[in-house]
Amino acid sequence: MKIEQIYTGCLAQGAYYITSNGEAAIIDPLREVKPYLDRLTKDGVKLKYIFETHFHADFVSGHVDLSKETGAPIVYGPNATCEFDCISATDGQEFKVGDLTIKVLHTPGHTMESTTFLLKDESGKDHCIFSGDTLFLGDVGRPDLAQKAAHMTMEELAGLLYDSLMNKIMPLADDVIVYPAHGAGSACGKNMMTQTVDTLGNQKRMNYALNQPNKEAFVKAVTDGLTPPPAYFGLNVAMNKKGYESFESVLKHGMKALSPDEFEVAAESTDALILDTRDNSIFYRGFIPQSVNIGLDGDFAPWVGALIVDVKQAILLVTDEGREEEAITRLSRVGFDNVLGHLKGGFEAWLKSGKEADIVDRITAEQFANEVKIGHDKVVDLRRESEYSAEHVEDAFNRPLDYINDWIKDVNPKEHFFIHCAGGYRSMVAASILQARGYRNFTEIAGGFKAIAETNVPKTDFVCQSKTMHS
Repeated sequence: MKIEQIYTGCLAQGAYYITSNGEAAIIDPLREVKPYLDRLTKDGVKLKYIFETHFHADFVSGHVDLSKETGAPIVYGPNATCEFDCISATDGQEFKVGDLTIKVLHTPGHTMESTTFLLKDESGKDHCIFSGDTLFLGDVGRPDLAQKAAHMTMEELAGLLYDSLMNKIMPLADDVIVYPAHGAGSACGKNMMTQTVDTLGNQKRMNYALNQPNKEAFVKAVTDGLTPPPAYFGLNVAMNKKGYESFESVLKHGMKALSPDEFEVAAESTDALILDTRDNSIFYRGFIPQSVNIGLDGDFAPWVGALIVDVKQAILLVTDEGREEEAITRLSRVGFDNVLGHLKGGFEAWLKSGKEADIVDRITAEQFANEVKIGHDKVVDLRRESEYSAEHVEDAFNRPLDYINDWIKDVNPKEHFFIHCAGGYRSMVAASILQARGYRNFTEIAGGFKAIAETNVPKTDFVCQSKTMHS
């Protein structure tokens, strides 16, 4: 028996590869399936099943492509209605993979079809659970995402989740290993641990959600403090239910190299968004006007989903040379398949062709400290509310980047303001969006609050963020 967690940091997502006696199973695969196919060939095993813990909202799974390539059936839990061939298993149904048994534990609450897969080893002993978004490490799945589809309130779904956890998960032995679908950084929960594997016994001891005195307290605890889910989630669920264009086809379109002239024509003749994935420290010095900067070396895919939202949006890519395929792959993981092509030779080729470029007004934290007049100048902090609450520049306004599409309409184009985030990634995203929408009356601060904290700019007293969360 071999169990491998394939963890993708950008999405904080865990897929699982299991082999036993010449057969394999894959749980919650990512969109691009070639690495799985290569692994199956290398190990000389046959893929018997593709298990899906639920219809994912935060990423597009590779189940459809993987099934087409291997012939392995796709298995969901009860209540799953797919627009492709799939097995909607019954509660308690068992599937054999080599000498192992995988048992279906229907655990609704996060979604109605949410299922935990219990793996029994060669001797029939309960070994581990693949808990999907039902049980995370330090948290449980948010119960607000399936309200519309289930025709239930968030509180009703949280009650279902409580029953699932108490009746199906808590009775299992303490030495059972927990393999969740997500870890810290995912928008599918609010208080996840950075670890990606744990024992159920430890979760029983320390997970706040599993230690509530009753259902009423559980419902209140898990629904408290939930921020609105990213708007692209519903579109990803639809793709996971209905199917999608093959990844290889998406990659082929996106890898079309466009000369500066061709790129310019494409930008002007379509409604394509120019997405520049270079590092913010390079982007601000020069970029194609109207470009939006979301750097590959960060939480690229989740930010694309949260800010662009429409997975059908046409995209023209500007990347560092050699990183085109990586950008297209990571876009496809969250359903953004409509990449028209990329700028051949990168931004340097654009400059050499003599075409127009833009810049962002960026200053250092030291310059900011010398220029800012606290109480007079407007400072906009783009970090999340919890980060802002922990410590911020005195009199700064909190306008999280997550909600820029809402608050941008309230920006006064005649009033100058400073913007910053934690380290410069999010503030450059915001700067590029502001300028693409016609706002130029701001100055962005390099290094963000981390750099500002090293200056003499007045700040509020630091409050440990963990104190504002469940412990």
